[in-house]
Amino acid sequence: MNGRKNIKVDRKPLSTAAIKGMKPGCKDLSDVGENAGLRVSCGSTGTKAYYYRYRNPFDNKKTISMTFGHYPLMGLADARTEFQKLKSIRKSGRCPKTERVDQALLAEQARLAIDEEQKSDSFTVKDMVELYLTQYIEDRFVADERSPGKRVKVDGARKPKGQSECRRTLEGDAVRVLGDIPASKITRKDVVRLIDAIIQRGANVQAGNVLRELNSAYEYAIGMEYLPDDFSNPALQAKEALKRTKVKLTSNRGSRFFTDQELVKFLRWLPGSGFSNNHKNVMRLTLCTGLRTGVVCAAEWSEIDLEKATWFVSTEKSKTDTDQWVQLPRQAVEYLRQLKLVTNEYLIPSSWTGLPIEPKTLTEMKWHLKNPDKLKNRRKFRSEQLWLDTIPDWAPHDLRRTVRTGLARLGCSSEVAEAVLGHSKKGIEGTYNLHRYEAECRIWLQKWADHLDKLMEE
Repeated sequence: MNGRKNIKVDRKPLSTAAIKGMKPGCKDLSDVGENAGLRVSCGSTGTKAYYYRYRNPFDNKKTISMTFGHYPLMGLADARTEFQKLKSIRKSGRCPKTERVDQALLAEQARLAIDEEQKSDSFTVKDMVELYLTQYIEDRFVADERSPGKRVKVDGARKPKGQSECRRTLEGDAVRVLGDIPASKITRKDVVRLIDAIIQRGANVQAGNVLRELNSAYEYAIGMEYLPDDFSNPALQAKEALKRTKVKLTSNRGSRFFTDQELVKFLRWLPGSGFSNNHKNVMRLTLCTGLRTGVVCAAEWSEIDLEKATWFVSTEKSKTDTDQWVQLPRQAVEYLRQLKLVTNEYLIPSSWTGLPIEPKTLTEMKWHLKNPDKLKNRRKFRSEQLWLDTIPDWAPHDLRRTVRTGLARLGCSSEVAEAVLGHSKKGIEGTYNLHRYEAECRIWLQKWADHLDKLMEE
């Protein structure tokens, strides 16, 4: 209605019958008396609207038309009541239309705020973690814009092993404890209590992993606008709070390795130990090749060429950025030939699932052997404890460190020993020295295997 000029108006007391009888194109009706200024128009489609025409309080030369209701949704009595409210605003020197626009804007902002809060309340920690995992960490498939109906794979931010580890870390603690709570309602204290509970069970490294991944999940959700603009990341706040406590959330740097005397004792004890045959195979191959126990556990026969005496380790299974061709010593090839007679697709398959065994089962079994008093079947592990108590505590990964240390004792150069373990070169050397030392690795792994044989003969 604003800006209409030369409006033909029929001024007379308004009535419901008069408004009802208005036709498209007829004159506007204008009330009289105390309701003078209240007008009704009938548009080309027959829509009838109440409007208030008044002079702009800030510019007396201009008039403003303000629609404030429609007939019959608003009856005449209600229209007159509303008109008096608007007229009162005008008499006080304010502009009714401007105020109504401001009020509508405020109401819309309030509605959006309520919607945002309701949306935040329905977005739980479990939802946030799933968003972080499926849309960022893990591989996913999206529609191919160039080929309608087809989907293409988008690589996640982590390698497959890292993807499964991230999911296990978050679901095992963060989702289990906080999963059903809205992500926006989690506080710094909630996160601190979660991390403290993990620390109390002696899993400081796991506590650090959970805190790091939960912080990243929150940062991703905030960046994707799943949380309010003024939301403060509680995991980041908890991280800063825990820094002040000096709580260590990382593992101690490993330094344990077997001396030659301990190796002899270990190799003579292992065949009759309480470890399963699968565990024994993993540790023997680790000690013979220097590979990580996790790589040995996940190995497939398609990666091993017994004729060429090589074992291919891809970047997906290693923790490095380059593939590795492990040069197998003669003793490892003979051992693998025997192992192939009783296995199929995988080197170390589980007797229950047929899939590769989990590396963590080695550490779990070693704990059982070391702590028989905490188990129901104490007798089974009693003799194991007596043996384990005779040498300092060790972990399966210490076997890999034993290989590296043993090579150094035999006179192997650092470059070759690091290549045996599959470590990436650092700094400027990693940029310019791309030699893999495969021939040298074959020589020194054979010397190491021969050294183990010699120890057992003495």
